[in-house]
Amino acid sequence: MRKGETRSARKTCQILQAASVTFLSKGYDGTSMDEVAAKASVSKQTVYKHFADKETLFNEVVRSTATQANDVIESVTTLLADAEFVEGNLRQLARRLTTMLMNEELLKLRRLIIANADRMPQLGRNWYKDGFERMLDTMASCFERLTNRGLMKATDPHIAASHFFGMLLWIPMNEAMFTGNSNPLSKAKLDRHADASVEAFLAAYGIKPR
Repeated sequence: MRKGETRSARKTCQILQAASVTFLSKGYDGTSMDEVAAKASVSKQTVYKHFADKETLFNEVVRSTATQANDVIESVTTLLADAEFVEGNLRQLARRLTTMLMNEELLKLRRLIIANADRMPQLGRNWYKDGFERMLDTMASCFERLTNRGLMKATDPHIAASHFFGMLLWIPMNEAMFTGNSNPLSKAKLDRHADASVEAFLAAYGIKPR
């Protein structure tokens, strides 16, 4: 148990981790609360004590994953906004983003969310709001700070953030989502794609040194 963590919080974490593994391997319909309980090494009563039903549990798995991804981006963009050399740091951020967002488990979760979007529409909305929308806002704030420091020229930081994510993820993400191939590009190819995206992005939004 981590310092300061309650027994209840530890159980919740245990159940979420087990649920995530089970949902990703068996899908939403193929997952039962009995299996989650067994995977978490707790009783089914304990699972229901923490989560009212399977849909609530699935929603919490999705929410926690989206929040974790955004927390990483917030920490990295804070460092980027404080950096003097935009190009090198933006390239590092781009590489880290592609590696994180093209993670096999995250891709499987995205497919699960899309597959259940019709019957659980709020789930997809929450994923977008807590995940991608927050990422866009975080990146836009970062670009605004860099523009104010004279390191970038983004008259509309939100559009700039959309362009950044679009160039970075459109092709590799769609290839992975539509083909079912969780690893369509090697790490080396993803890095080259990230570097080329940053180069194109800075051609539009960068400030050339005098």
